[in-house]
Amino acid sequence: MSLPKFIVGMMFALAIVIGWSIVDGASAGTVAMRAVICAAIIQAGYFLLVYVMIARSTPTPASMVRDADRGAILNKVAEGEKLGARRSLH
Repeated sequence: MSLPKFIVGMMFALAIVIGWSIVDGASAGTVAMRAVICAAIIQAGYFLLVYVMIARSTPTPASMVRDADRGAILNKVAEGEKLGARRSLH
């Protein structure tokens, strides 16, 4: 889940909690407390979601990352041109 989607979803959830609290006839302090508790729960859930996604991902060896980066660079080099080739003025 991307951060903008998370923020929009969090705002909708907080709006629902605040609206429900106002309709319920809660005081301003109770409304604020419920909003803060809701925001903290949502933040903790998002943190756990990201943590689980990172924990489940398989680690990629550094050599594979380097090779992939080199391949991307070499694909950008023009035909017949070599990396590190010295050109003389003679």
